[in-house]
Amino acid sequence: MAPTWLDIVAWVALAAAFVSAALILFDIFGRGHRQRMWIMEAVWPVTGLYAGPLAVWAYRRYGVLNSPAYQRANGREPDYGEGVSTSISVTHCGAGCTLGDIIGEWIVFAAGISIAGAALWPEFAADFALAFVLGIAFQYFAIAPMRGLGLRDGLVAALKADALSLTFFEIGLFGWMALMFFVFFPAPDHLRPDSPAYWFLMQIGMMLGFVTSYPVNVWLIRRGLKERM
Repeated sequence: MAPTWLDIVAWVALAAAFVSAALILFDIFGRGHRQRMWIMEAVWPVTGLYAGPLAVWAYRRYGVLNSPAYQRANGREPDYGEGVSTSISVTHCGAGCTLGDIIGEWIVFAAGISIAGAALWPEFAADFALAFVLGIAFQYFAIAPMRGLGLRDGLVAALKADALSLTFFEIGLFGWMALMFFVFFPAPDHLRPDSPAYWFLMQIGMMLGFVTSYPVNVWLIRRGLKERM
């Protein structure tokens, strides 16, 4: 069970995350800043679910620039440096992982699944499987249109571009989840997905996943396996 102060911090962080995602959605669809690459219209709000106000800042600083409407109004296209381009690539990978993790956590919790008396192991399995499927799907809808690829070639290219990236995102997240399970809240005080503190700590874990995935994305882009975003 989480201490009261942590639950309070968690509720504030989660509220900020939902507001951040809503603000990004409103700007994209309400203010007409549709993205040149449509999949980014899902990536940016999902990033808001774990990065909160930081995601809003990044979207306003960089994401809006990739809107054709903004470019027509301002007469210029974005010229991202390598660091920004790589970071946006990580958010793209992270969005698929984040959705997979959220869905996987709730499935395991709702079904009451455990291995050797611990929910952590099936959580790892479900999270990774769903993150992999959704991450590759997100990458497919980015890379296939850019390269004019069909379904088969697009899926192969997406696997090459994102399999390693999403694996390292999950490594960062899973390491943090292991600390949550064994160190921060060991038995019998394990946090569960019905606790706000659990999801606040998962937000931190997803940010760590961003950090562990970043160097891999640098390597993939420089090797030409992944497109600059």
